[in-house]
Amino acid sequence: MEKLHQLITDRWSPVAFDTKEVDFDQIHLLFEAAKWAPSARNSQPWRFIFATKKMSEYKTFLGLMTEANQLWAKSAPLLVMPLAQEISTYKNRPNRLAFYEVGMAVGNLLVQATAMGLMVHQMSGYDVERAKEELIIPTRYEPMSIIAIGYKGDPSQLPKEVAAREKKERTRDESSKFLVAGKCK
Repeated sequence: MEKLHQLITDRWSPVAFDTKEVDFDQIHLLFEAAKWAPSARNSQPWRFIFATKKMSEYKTFLGLMTEANQLWAKSAPLLVMPLAQEISTYKNRPNRLAFYEVGMAVGNLLVQATAMGLMVHQMSGYDVERAKEELIIPTRYEPMSIIAIGYKGDPSQLPKEVAAREKKERTRDESSKFLVAGKCK
């Protein structure tokens, strides 16, 4: 039996990030990977807003996060917000697949980041309405998450309760818990 690809099993969501910069060539590669995700009619209903520590918008991203997320995410050198284009430009109607397709684009970004030795942590703990306003997001788009990206850091630099998350064992449910043959019963 074949094994899962190591890029899948190596991917995880750390809370300890090194402050080492992610250069623009690396950032470009991450979004090149994202763009190759499949989408209906090749609509590519995703947009990504990003900020590096050198950009003034970085503080805006951090300010949108819950305090708990700010504690550790402030070390990550790159913050990204994926957006889903909920209203399609095709016939100007709702795109029911937008979130699904953006998820695949983010999945590609995750695999590429892992291959490049980068760590990625997605978070939902942020103020979505303020994000729409402060980042000037058009109404046809919906923010999905904020993603911290960078190199593995030293957990001892974090508060004890946050650093403890770094040591938790990674577990996943057995596929028998979510896999259904034929019909849902």
